[in-house]
Amino acid sequence: MANLTKPPRFLSFFYCSLIFLASIQIKVLCETYKVGDLDSWGIPTSSNPQIYNRWSRYHNLTMGDSLFFLYPPSRDSVIQVRDVESYSSCNLKYPILHMNDGNSLFNITKPGNFYFISGVEGHCEKSQKLHIFVYGNGSYPVSSAPGPDSAAAAPSYPTVSGSIPVQASALSFFKIPVFMISATIISCYML
Repeated sequence: MANLTKPPRFLSFFYCSLIFLASIQIKVLCETYKVGDLDSWGIPTSSNPQIYNRWSRYHNLTMGDSLFFLYPPSRDSVIQVRDVESYSSCNLKYPILHMNDGNSLFNITKPGNFYFISGVEGHCEKSQKLHIFVYGNGSYPVSSAPGPDSAAAAPSYPTVSGSIPVQASALSFFKIPVFMISATIISCYML
């Protein structure tokens, strides 16, 4: 006579596999992108003056992703500015965020337009600036050129000064997956 209280073994295996794959997928959804790729964060060269414009067009950033700015801390910094006008005019006054440790990590926590310029006088005028757009919640990109409604479309943030902490240690990388894997093993054991 068949045991009707326990599901067949293949269903238990399928259920455990599904939970395991879901736990792996959750970790893979967020990425860290090095701004400028091999060129890092610096004044663009004459052979590649629009590097940051091209870089932002070819990276599809989403909430949860991070931007990694790598630069010599004694010679550069990164400033997040409020709006397209500050970005276009390279206005260093009233930054949202100032990062100056050479290994700056910016975590994308909401959709919208984000504007970054070099914190060193004169670098932004030489095209060391980055505009990114993150889709989500019905947001839409704002062009880099100032317009009559660009200030209204820019998100407002509290002013923060200091540097973003560098990437977490390798041990914290394993906290979520280990927890999920142990939950999977326990749930499979109970089947």
